[in-house]
Amino acid sequence: MKQYGLIGYPLTHSFSAKYFTEKFKTENIEDHVYELFELKNLDNFPDLLRANTKLCGLNVTVPHKIGVVRYMDWISDEAKEVGAVNCIRISAESPVLAAFSGEVGIQDHDFKLEGFNTDVYGFEHSLKPLLHHHHKRALLLGNGGAARAVKCVLDKLEIPYQLVTRKRERDSMLYSELTKKMMEDHTLIINTTPLGTSPNIHECPPIPYEYITEHHLLYDLIYNPEQTLFLKQGHERGAATKNGFEMLVLQAEKSWEIWKSNEVVQ
Repeated sequence: MKQYGLIGYPLTHSFSAKYFTEKFKTENIEDHVYELFELKNLDNFPDLLRANTKLCGLNVTVPHKIGVVRYMDWISDEAKEVGAVNCIRISAESPVLAAFSGEVGIQDHDFKLEGFNTDVYGFEHSLKPLLHHHHKRALLLGNGGAARAVKCVLDKLEIPYQLVTRKRERDSMLYSELTKKMMEDHTLIINTTPLGTSPNIHECPPIPYEYITEHHLLYDLIYNPEQTLFLKQGHERGAATKNGFEMLVLQAEKSWEIWKSNEVVQ
C-alpha cells in the first residue's frame, strides 16, 4: 500500500483528495490511497510521519506551505525562490527524523523529505496560452501566501507587476489609488485574494471595473464558484477570463509526476 495525502488546517473540503481518489480509481492505480491529515500545529508533523510509515508523498495547503520548509532535507529551486512548499516527496534516510529514531512510532523507518512548489508550474502553464503581446504589465491583487507563486511566474515571464492591497505595504498601492491610466497600462489583472470564494459569491476586489476593456485578461486563483464576480465583471466588458481550476489540475499532475518518479527509483 502506498499512501499519499494532504496536510493543512482546516480541511473542510479538498480538491486534492477528490482528484487523486478519482485518478487512482479511473486509471486502475491499485494499492494507492489519498487521505486528509488535518494538522493544526506543524510541530506535530514528525509525529504524523512516524504514525504513517507508508506515506510516499504529501501535498501541503494553508497555513503550512511556508512553515513546512524547515523540515525539508532538500527543496527545489522554485520552492526556494517562492519560499513555500506545497508538495513533499518522501523517501528513505532523513536526517530530520533521525533524532526521533529512538522514539515509539518510527521503529526502523527513516525518511528523506524533498520539497517542491508545483503551484508555480500550475500557474505558469495555465496562464501562458492566454497571453498576447499587449499583456505587458500586470496588477497583482493581494500579497498573501497565494501571491508568492504568481510573483515567481511573472518574474520568470518578465512581466512587471504592481501589487495592489487593502492596507499600505512596501511596494504596494491601495485599491483606491487605481486610476484609469493604471488600468489601461496593466492589461493583465490577477486576483490572489479569497474575495468571491463560495459562499461569499457577492464579493470581489474593489478595482474600477469600468476601465476594463477587451484587451484585458482577468485571472482568478479561485475556482469555486466557477465564475467569480471579479471574472463576471471582466467578461461583461469583453475581457478574457480564467479561473484557478486548471492551475489546480496542473499542479496536482505535477505532484503525481514527482511522486511517481520516486516509485520508479524504488
